[in-house]
Formats: sequence, C-alpha cells, structure tokens
Amino acid sequence: MPKETHFALRTSALLTAIGLFVFVVFLFAFGVNPLQVAETVKTANPFYYSLAFAALLLSVAFYSITWNRLLNLLSVKTPLLKAFQFIWIGDFVNQMIPAESVSGDVTRIYLMSKESGENAGKVVASVMGHRILSSAITLGGFLISAVYFVLAYSPSLLVLEVIVLVTAVSIFSLSLIIYLSIRKQSTEKIVNWVVGLLVRLSRGRWQFDSLKSSAEKMLNAFHEGIQTLIEHPKKLVSPLLFSFVAWLFDLLIAVLVFFSIGSLGVTISFPAIVIVYSIIGIQNIPLGIPGEVGLVEIVMTGLYTLLGSGDPIVMSAIATGATLLIRILTLWTRIIIGGVAFQWLGIKGFKNSATPN
Repeated sequence: MPKETHFALRTSALLTAIGLFVFVVFLFAFGVNPLQVAETVKTANPFYYSLAFAALLLSVAFYSITWNRLLNLLSVKTPLLKAFQFIWIGDFVNQMIPAESVSGDVTRIYLMSKESGENAGKVVASVMGHRILSSAITLGGFLISAVYFVLAYSPSLLVLEVIVLVTAVSIFSLSLIIYLSIRKQSTEKIVNWVVGLLVRLSRGRWQFDSLKSSAEKMLNAFHEGIQTLIEHPKKLVSPLLFSFVAWLFDLLIAVLVFFSIGSLGVTISFPAIVIVYSIIGIQNIPLGIPGEVGLVEIVMTGLYTLLGSGDPIVMSAIATGATLLIRILTLWTRIIIGGVAFQWLGIKGFKNSATPN
C-alpha cells in the first residue's frame, strides 16, 4: 500500500477518534444518561430499521440515476452502474479526506473522466448541476417545514434564530455556486489563482503556461456544459424528479429510525426531522467545509433535543439514540460499502493493467 494511503488512513482514523471523543464529552457535559440511550437503541424495531437501510440504498440509486441523466445530457456516455459505483467511492473518500464534500466530488470527477474519456469540464458541469438540484430541493424542503413548524408549534426565540441563520447560509451558499457556474470571468480568476498556487507549490515541476492551457480547456468545457443545461430546461425535468425521489428516500432514513423507536409524532414531529436533515445537508454543499464524525452527531443530537417535546432529559436520550442509529446507516454503512467499491475498483484496475494488450 502506498505511503500516501497509509497517511490518509492514519489521519482519518485519528480525526474519527477525536470526533468520537468530543461527542462523548458533549454527552457527559449535558448530562445525557447512557443507560437511557442504550435502552432507546435496544427498542429499535428491526423491521423498520431494515426499511431504513433499504431507503439508504434506494436513495443512492436514485442519486446515481440523476447524475447519469445529467451526464447523458452533456453527451458523456457511461453505464449507470459506473455512476452508482463512483458515488459510493466518493462517499468513502469524503471520510478519508475531511473536506466535505469537495474530496468526494473531485474523486468521482476524476474517475468518470477517466472512464468516459471525455473532457473533465463536462463531468464537472454534471456534478455541479447535480449539486445545485439536490441543494435546491433540500432548501425547499427546509423552508416549507420551517414555516409549518413555526406556525404550528410556536417555538422559542432560539429555534427561530437557528432557522433564520440556516436559511441565510443555505441561500448564500446555493447562490454562490450558481453565480460561479454561470459567471465565466469570476471562475477564470479563481482558476488562475489556483494554477499559480499549484505552480509555486510544485517548485518548477509544473509550467504555468502548460497548466493554465489545460485549465482553460477544462473551464471552457465546464461552462459549455452548464450552458447546455440552462438552454434545455425541459430535459432537466426527469433529473429533477429523480433528485427529489433520492431526497425523499434519504429523509425517510431518519423518519423510519424514529418510527422504529416509537418516537415519531410522540417526542419529535416530521417537520422537525426535515429541519434537522436539511441543516445537516448544508455540509454537502461543495464549499470544502470539513466536519463528519463528532460534529455532525453533536449538531443532530442538540437539534433533535431542541426541536423535540417532552422532558428534556428523556428527549436528549432519545435524540442521542436516534442519532447513533441514523449515523450507523448514513456514515458507517456508506464507509463500508464505499470501501468495498473502492477496493473492487483497485483490484479490477490492477487486473486490467496486468493483462497484455
């Protein structure tokens, strides 16, 4: 195994350990009863939890179909199975390199460009279009649920402040991505700065003019791809529909987990689950914001407790147990399946390279 891979594994393991330690400290600091948490986890209905696992697989499947449709619109022909595999691998790399979700996007851009033989700019356009669709649906679901939650439950001032802050950050992030996607001049400035930085870091191994020329070709292909998507809005109907179905199944994971422990509608409402899901989804916007193990669990536990009803001590135990059950599916299961897909790609690539032409 290469030294870089060993370093990535050690770094990922260290960050995971630190994150878990911080999460445990957070639970003790807020007086969460570990016995109540264990009892919550034990009461989970296996049937509904299995349905949550199925929802995870279906979510990734429809997410892959959406990306595959966008690739086809940009004349990047590739089997659906490859898109499915590369998305799992991207999820795995996201855990290896804590820059959610840039590292995973870069990985699937590289793999798809290599697989299809097309200019990477087209693939980047498909990934950015994919992210814009997903982020817009997540933001829409958040706004509708937040309005309903505020009107129906008359939450505290703290909850209102959180909702307003998340709304502002989400709208700003999505607007920035759309702006950079359609404004070629602004993107060129960023690309030129990145090229200059890479040339300086390479200490003469890369030439500025050569690297800039390659970057310009990719940038032109990217903006041509975005322009193609803008000029054919009718063809975006099916990707938008599939993206919505993917969002629905992804949201269904948390809903089924709370249903499995008998808390849906009792201590937590459906709009509250949508709000928490949407807030956690902000980290999936490709701005390079790190934060996986530890931080996400703390935010989820805190928000479920804040938005739940009933005794705060009981609610904190339920929120912690539900968070752990959800993260087993949305994090650890993704790591396992993504790791298997990553290894399979490596083994297959080794076999192909060892076979004479």
